[in-house]
Amino acid sequence: MKIFLGNAPWKKPGYYGVRAGSRWPHFEADTSGYMPFPFFLAYGAALLRDNGFSVSLVDAIAEDIDEDEFFARMKAFQPDLVFLEVSSSSLSTDLRILERTRRELGDSVRIAFGGLHREMADPSFLETHPGLDFCLLGEYETTLLALAKALRDGDEAAGLPALAWRGPDGAVVVNSDYNLLEDLDSMPWPARDLLDMERYRDLPGGIPAPSLQIIASRGCPFGCIYCAWPQLMYGSNRYRTRDPKDVVDEIEDCVSRYGFKSFYFDDDTFNIGKKRILALAGEIRDRKINLPWAIMARADTMDREILEALKEAGLVALKYGVESGSQDLLRRVSKGLDLSKVRETVAITRELGILYHLTFMFGLPGETEETARKTIALALELDPDTVQFSIATPFPGSRFHSQLLESGHLVSTNYDEYDGYHNAVVRTDTLEPGDLIALRQEAETRWRGHCQARRG
Repeated sequence: MKIFLGNAPWKKPGYYGVRAGSRWPHFEADTSGYMPFPFFLAYGAALLRDNGFSVSLVDAIAEDIDEDEFFARMKAFQPDLVFLEVSSSSLSTDLRILERTRRELGDSVRIAFGGLHREMADPSFLETHPGLDFCLLGEYETTLLALAKALRDGDEAAGLPALAWRGPDGAVVVNSDYNLLEDLDSMPWPARDLLDMERYRDLPGGIPAPSLQIIASRGCPFGCIYCAWPQLMYGSNRYRTRDPKDVVDEIEDCVSRYGFKSFYFDDDTFNIGKKRILALAGEIRDRKINLPWAIMARADTMDREILEALKEAGLVALKYGVESGSQDLLRRVSKGLDLSKVRETVAITRELGILYHLTFMFGLPGETEETARKTIALALELDPDTVQFSIATPFPGSRFHSQLLESGHLVSTNYDEYDGYHNAVVRTDTLEPGDLIALRQEAETRWRGHCQARRG
């Protein structure tokens, strides 16, 4: 049985979309170069292949190929099942790709969606799109394998968790129980050999390319209302970890195989569980990997001992999500972040010479002009090496989205506008979407002035 996995083209003039591998599907300027690794697709491909299925994996966004080339590869493979990772932000494009897939491959092929779009769990989604056969809900790799086995063996999909499908009578059935992978070490490493690895770039602190993107954990025990993957892909805040030895085995193998010059841990939150983090740092140090690397981390779960151990193992850069300069706003969105601890951790990070990137957003519940200016002031005070300012974007199905619906503060249901940068789809009691866009622009203007002054 042949299975085609795809991250379909998603572009507009001057911009390319990032979808698979991104917790925040959005458009990047053509000059950006940023490209996340499609972890779910690559893990899914490896799992299918290990179980005897013939697999083709095409990341059209990373390869920068157009729709004609994407479909040429799909048709040449002659798949029995086509699986496409989709998102709310790219949905209009995803549905057009679906229609063309059905036209070009005919009725015999089965087509499935999965990814960051919670409405796939509603029966109306399949009812509205008759060309689509299945929706895989949440973290989909093991569900994809179970579906492939059922189709191969002529079994019904009934009973499979985390799946929406049409029953024998044509009625849509949804089993919304998440099929969460508990033992990360049971998974094969991602099928990187099916992808052009030099095209994936996430380089905090300017770590050198080509760079390996890898994860040592999944999930986050914190409850931020706006964070999509724990709510939509995992369906819980369970934090699951890999054995540090297996993680470093994978790094060594990938460096040997592909010649990577650095690596980046793109965990939802890397630095949870001090004992494990110190063990992982020790494993990297003792094996003499001798490459610069970076992480995605929380400032309030970091301390000097951890930072010193990570630096000794080669850490040169990291990202901290701060999001707001208002302690009250952080409380409202259940982030549980103490800004005094952020200041302390940033000071240690700077003292140790580790480069740091900070992220902030405007438009969280309760945002005012005063709180937004506190955020700008905090960004300048913390003086990061690089910074990201965005506009809070409520993915359907998240608690943030539900709160906005209840308060009447969601101003658009056009998912093409859910980019978190050029558009604002939320308002607050005192700020309209245009105000939020203006505040983001003001933040970037003041940041550029700050950087010029810093350079002298």
